[in-house]
Amino acid sequence: MTIQNAVGELRRVYVRPPDHASMRAWADHGWRAAPDPGRAADEHDAFREALGDAGAEIVIGTTQVPGDPDAIYAYDPTLPTDRGVIVLRPGKPVRRAEPAALQADLISAGSVVLGGLTAPATAEGGDMFWLDEGTLLIGRGYRTNDEGIAQIRGLLPDEVDLIAFDLPHHRGPDECLHLMSFISPLDHDLAVVFPPMMPVRLLDLLRDRGVSLVEVPEEEYDSQGPNVLALAPRLALALDGNPETRRRMEAAGVDERTFTGQEISRKGDGGPTCLTRPLERA
Repeated sequence: MTIQNAVGELRRVYVRPPDHASMRAWADHGWRAAPDPGRAADEHDAFREALGDAGAEIVIGTTQVPGDPDAIYAYDPTLPTDRGVIVLRPGKPVRRAEPAALQADLISAGSVVLGGLTAPATAEGGDMFWLDEGTLLIGRGYRTNDEGIAQIRGLLPDEVDLIAFDLPHHRGPDECLHLMSFISPLDHDLAVVFPPMMPVRLLDLLRDRGVSLVEVPEEEYDSQGPNVLALAPRLALALDGNPETRRRMEAAGVDERTFTGQEISRKGDGGPTCLTRPLERA
């Protein structure tokens, strides 16, 4: 078992159901529109069912983060490693209470805390993923700063290669842009990407590592075409509504499953990766 592998068979995963009262603060957190709490709960129930159908044990977070609808996006506040969990410090100030809540939940679920980031460091999980068990990729942007990258590097063993890339300005600091906004791994040698946003050095690295790319068309970028969760090698869970991306992934040998996320994903800009924090993969 390892978690330093973004595409192995998902065995255990942490999620946070939407909190009805917290959703009233949607505008303060930059959501696109007001979510319907009842529909959001139903969508999350179905989403968890899809994860369970894939064979994953579901760990449900119960520690409250009052007034924070973003707390549903469980991927961002921590970075699990094979030695323990690194507790991050979000670059989005209104999310700063989330790491402590997730830490409490994960300790209750049996996880070990390796360490945590301190000010002025900022880092969010959406800016990082394991390319392989010895390589962590991190995007340096408005949510993850140089000090955050340095502190994460200091908590990792020497044998882990941390590679950082500058992220584009795109629409500026008020809109969330993570590294995983435009790339998701599908297998050890396959990723789905939106090339116009990709750092050139990252494209070069993937080519040098023999990773083939499934390219998302421009018209499916904003609808989260690149945000795909690997359930196992070449088995993926994606938000519905991106037919061309799905066709291209299937042509590359990917079995894609979809879920409806109008309330929990589209309105808050958080796809299946954002909604989960994998804890164990085979």
